[in-house]
Amino acid sequence: MPQRVLVIGAGFAGLAAATSLADKGYDVTVLEKNEMPGGRARVFQAKGFTFDMGPSWYWMPDVFDTYFSRFGKKTSDYYKLVRLDPSYSVIFSSTEVIDLPAGIPNLEKLFDQIEPGSGAKLHQFLKQASYKYEVGMNKFVWKPSRSITEFLSLKLLYDVTRLDVFQSFATHARKFFKHPRLLEIIEFPILFLGATPENTPAMYSLMNYAEMALGTWYPMGGMYEIVKAMVSLAEEKGVKLLLNQPVKSIEIATKNAKRVITENGIFETDVVIAGADYHHVDTQLLEEPYRNYDDAYWQKRIMAPSSLLFYIGVNKRIPRLQHHNLFFDEDFKLHAKEIYETPRWPSKPLFYASAPSKTDPGVAPEGCENLFLLIPVAPDLTDNTETREHYFNMIMDRLEAYVGEEIRSHIVFKRSYAHSDFKNDYHAFRGNAYGLANTLRQTAILKPSLKNKQVNNLFYTGQLTVPGPGVPPSLISGLVVADEVAKEFV
Repeated sequence: MPQRVLVIGAGFAGLAAATSLADKGYDVTVLEKNEMPGGRARVFQAKGFTFDMGPSWYWMPDVFDTYFSRFGKKTSDYYKLVRLDPSYSVIFSSTEVIDLPAGIPNLEKLFDQIEPGSGAKLHQFLKQASYKYEVGMNKFVWKPSRSITEFLSLKLLYDVTRLDVFQSFATHARKFFKHPRLLEIIEFPILFLGATPENTPAMYSLMNYAEMALGTWYPMGGMYEIVKAMVSLAEEKGVKLLLNQPVKSIEIATKNAKRVITENGIFETDVVIAGADYHHVDTQLLEEPYRNYDDAYWQKRIMAPSSLLFYIGVNKRIPRLQHHNLFFDEDFKLHAKEIYETPRWPSKPLFYASAPSKTDPGVAPEGCENLFLLIPVAPDLTDNTETREHYFNMIMDRLEAYVGEEIRSHIVFKRSYAHSDFKNDYHAFRGNAYGLANTLRQTAILKPSLKNKQVNNLFYTGQLTVPGPGVPPSLISGLVVADEVAKEFV
């Protein structure tokens, strides 16, 4: 009889782990708390609009290609990808807007226009970043990081010296660029990694390579098309997906997880993979003797940002917006400081506006615009209706000033989402949106372990363990933990 595996959580990591193990012959059941799979990448519909609730950037297309190819499939079997051009717009003021074109030659021309000679510097910067991407995404992120010995080969040690692990991103970027606008463009992906550019390893220029060289894409129908594809593949492999199954506890006997208790049933098992929030599983689903980490450990973790989100349906089109729009019309450093160094609700936040209806008319009624607005904010803040409305009006003032027309009077649907929602829907530790910060002290073997030290058959996957937060890393996390399970439970 195939060994029984229970996966808690149907996010990207949980679905990837379940599919991989089912493909290897295991009897796999996924227990999902919510009414639909997808985790933070859920979707909802209202007034004829389709709103992706979480991820909106499709970067690193090679990771998705690798995932589906493991099972003899292609992304094109499930959804159609469109490359965005421009990739996104950066708004510094109503009169100063930089559209980032698709393709490195076009980017080099743009950089040269802003800072003469910087096109060649961008070429050098991305050449180094390409190496970091190759090593980081094709070697390091696939390590289970259970022992330092995994990283002790001479080749890997050589690679580490070339990854700029011990140099800050801010220092590295300033070796190539001087113009403040170029630096803000280069440093923008860092805002979501969990630290200021001064405290983020230069290794993460691999994000710039992913963005600029590999491109910004969009799956027609929305980001939830990825989830639908993964669910379809999982069920094809024999995975059983059970929804509306909030887990209450994991029962341990003789140092083994024997059963998982949900609000609606009891499930016997041979292996448990927790794809739900790691802190919640560790502190709420396990009795104290079986926890991987104590409260003091968790309180010392540095978190990536949370988010204040708005899903907006507008009954007209908004010509000036692109698909992705970054509003950098306030002080980047001040906002970063108010996220990472002196956590508080930001005084003058940067924000992001996505209008997927620019690319995909199917996500909004004809003649309408679908807007997704996001303010990155510090985790663990108290949010309420008054706070949300304050920030909604703050960013709408700026958005309307930029597009030169009223939007608020044309809103036919509006929903907000913040810390308390992340906690209620996902048990998100400190209401985080993006997991652990990618600091040097929270990398590889210094992240929470993917294997429980007290329970022989309990594993973890997702954005609070290796390799880290984001959709591609979560996919990889599920595949890595599945391989670890297969090594120990044949």
